[in-house]
Amino acid sequence: MVILYWIGAYLLGTVLTALLLGKWKGIDITSSGSGNPGARNAWLVLGRRASLLVFLGDFLKGSLVVWAGLWGGFSLLSVAVAGLLSVVGHIYPVWRKGRGGKGISTFAGVTFWLTPDLFLAMLVLSFAFYPWLKSATLSMLAGFSAFFAVAFAFQVQSVVWPLFVAIIIIVIRHKANIKVSMETRFPSNKA
Repeated sequence: MVILYWIGAYLLGTVLTALLLGKWKGIDITSSGSGNPGARNAWLVLGRRASLLVFLGDFLKGSLVVWAGLWGGFSLLSVAVAGLLSVVGHIYPVWRKGRGGKGISTFAGVTFWLTPDLFLAMLVLSFAFYPWLKSATLSMLAGFSAFFAVAFAFQVQSVVWPLFVAIIIIVIRHKANIKVSMETRFPSNKA
């Protein structure tokens, strides 16, 4: 039964809200802006309200995965694995040959319900670093550091390790954004 739950979590992750909303508005979001089917590109291409809807849709996917797992009586580790799979589905949807979004909104939906204390630590540190870093991408890295630190402080890493894997995948997916943000925020002083 848990295998079916995990497969369902991955498949739900492959439903990309930005593509659905773009299709409804008659716009191929993957052909505009950055081409990424996520909330940030939705902001650029479709506007603020659409971006919020994309965030909420993708957040809801992660939430549904957790709710279904808890309702089904699965262990917290099994639910965390399903959370990882929903993020992987969002980033690497099989029906789009692995060209999906970047996973932040779905990850937020998973962690908000499954690990609210770790989610809060991540959120607080992300916002705390933003005024200094002036980059959502770099602030996200600070937030992820808080997620790891609090998980180890509470000694729950044996249960939430799949979410650590999700973070690593998200960071790899953001590699180009991180490079641009670092170069913009901390330019080298080479002559």
